[in-house]
Amino acid sequence: MSREPPEKMMFQLNLRRRGISEQAVLRAMEEVPREAFVAAADRAHAYRDSALGISCGQTISQPFVVAYMTEQLRLHRDHKVFEIGTGSGYQAAVLSRLCGDVITIERYRTLADGARARLAELGYHNIEVVLGDGLDDPPGTGDFDRIIVTAAIEQVPESLLQRLVPGGILIAPVGPHHGVQTLVRVTRIDSGFERKELVDVRFVPALPGIAREL
Repeated sequence: MSREPPEKMMFQLNLRRRGISEQAVLRAMEEVPREAFVAAADRAHAYRDSALGISCGQTISQPFVVAYMTEQLRLHRDHKVFEIGTGSGYQAAVLSRLCGDVITIERYRTLADGARARLAELGYHNIEVVLGDGLDDPPGTGDFDRIIVTAAIEQVPESLLQRLVPGGILIAPVGPHHGVQTLVRVTRIDSGFERKELVDVRFVPALPGIAREL
């Protein structure tokens, strides 16, 4: 009999049932080994459709949310993507299967170093992990085709929107830090920015600065 947990066997089916239909996204979710990005004690539950705790009081988002945010970005192979909130590196790994390059920034050194080593070991060579404050308009990274924020922000900084190229898309959970947020997709159009509210979510708060905790 298979020793795979029931959650893993139901993984793709659950994503499809919840509305994920983009084949490239489903394939990326299948290819990335989620168990490598969760705490050792949680590996048996890696494919359960729920968020799980990681180091520094942060979380790895539930599979549906990762897939949904990825699908809403409408990624192409030549896109350059900026992620704010690396965590364990799981979302970046999924993104990397669908775009050209990912720059992901993390305020916790422990998480940044761990994600960098993990992604390198797994062979995700089109991802650059940076230690820093993603909401502080980090210099030297240029503009982006897509931006994804994986922690709750009370509003989208104008400086971040200005990093989008024409036609670029940003997706972020917007709302109170300790409550329910709304996933918002912002598209840069000729006349400015077009905003669409998607679904309610819960994320840990995005905090300013580089964390003191190492």
